[in-house]
Amino acid sequence: MRLITLLFALCLTLSSYAQREIIDDIVATVGGEFILLSEIEEQIALAQAQQQSLPENARCTVLDNLLSQKLILHQAKVDSIEISPEEVETQLDARIDRILAYMNGDESQFEEYYGQTISQVKDEFREDLNAQILAERMQATILANVKITPAEVKEFFSKIPVDSLPYFNSEVEIAEIVYKPKVNKEEKQIALDKIKDLRERIIAGENFEELAAIHSDDVGSAKQGGSLGWAKRNSYVPEFEAAAYKLEKGELSQVVETQYGFHIIQLIERRGNTINARHILVKPQITQADLDLSVQVLDSIRNEIKVDTLDFGKIVKQISDESQQSYNNNGNIVNQSSGNTFFEISELEPDIYFAIDTLQIGEITRPIEVTDFGGDKTYKLIKLVSRSQPHKAALSTDYSRIQKAALESKKGVFISEWVGEKIGSTYISVDPAYQECGLLKERWKL
Repeated sequence: MRLITLLFALCLTLSSYAQREIIDDIVATVGGEFILLSEIEEQIALAQAQQQSLPENARCTVLDNLLSQKLILHQAKVDSIEISPEEVETQLDARIDRILAYMNGDESQFEEYYGQTISQVKDEFREDLNAQILAERMQATILANVKITPAEVKEFFSKIPVDSLPYFNSEVEIAEIVYKPKVNKEEKQIALDKIKDLRERIIAGENFEELAAIHSDDVGSAKQGGSLGWAKRNSYVPEFEAAAYKLEKGELSQVVETQYGFHIIQLIERRGNTINARHILVKPQITQADLDLSVQVLDSIRNEIKVDTLDFGKIVKQISDESQQSYNNNGNIVNQSSGNTFFEISELEPDIYFAIDTLQIGEITRPIEVTDFGGDKTYKLIKLVSRSQPHKAALSTDYSRIQKAALESKKGVFISEWVGEKIGSTYISVDPAYQECGLLKERWKL
């Protein structure tokens, strides 16, 4: 488990780049790959930053795992595993973009923090990222045929001492229908008239940024005069992006309608496939009558499901909000922390917890009002799919979890054995200062 986890870790990360100290001493050689002292120190620093308690032999353990990583990388090159430059650039761009997003697209802030331009940072990390992708691709190839049988799951579980079995708290599985109130025609027309008037005022000479600050319903960008910062393709919803990328520098768009409301967009600057734009958003107002109608719609659907045993998943496809993860999962909600559909009670929002607390399995709540990240009200029906009591792990109730743990354990053993087989046919040299590590002497035959 330890090995399989660490093999996926980046030796060098952008997040630690600003604090890096470059130390070029070569600590070990594996085939044609080198391990630098800086790589060991960076992983130690990263572990300390994450407040992990480090054992006395931490550097020996880190070097052991780096040797495994380099062996896998070396074998990837021997086996001619190929990674296209485009794939590396795509992943590199994505990592840079995530950092820029935290900086509101401010490249000057990026350069001040890292002490280099974006191009220079990308050049610094391109080779490292290519190596990481190669190693991950090779590891995936090695583990491609590793499967787990029910008998192996049972054997894995039987070897866990009874007093070491994990204890699971009460958990629930829930499904949802998310209904967004519909705007009535009158309010939609009012919003459309307002955005058209703002566009005419800008054309007549009024300042876009001042009007955005006063009138835009996009609170975040309104504070910046409507500025959205630098963004690449696929950053915006399709209607907005199509209009924005058609603009010339300084040009003002026609009125654009998206799921958020009505926009007018002005292009500030373009750099290849990256644009810097600003916009004004006018959102049609949802009236109390619209909200009341939403509750009535969901109440009616709830009654139909109860009386006519309508399929919950089919109703999700008919009326639920398509932007929700649950829409493509028959309404079932995935726990983002664990990746499965189980939630401990403490992980639920208080409103949902109290709504399902008295439900029987299969029952559905009355409509629950929630406020999304944009401040808009939506309504949900929550179905209680399953509920477990606090218990120790058991095959009968926790098979999928035990199966996953068994598979990871088997992969760890498999790749450890694979590394062991390759050690004998690969040139390996380790600095004498590390050769006294018992773990390394035994495993790497020093």
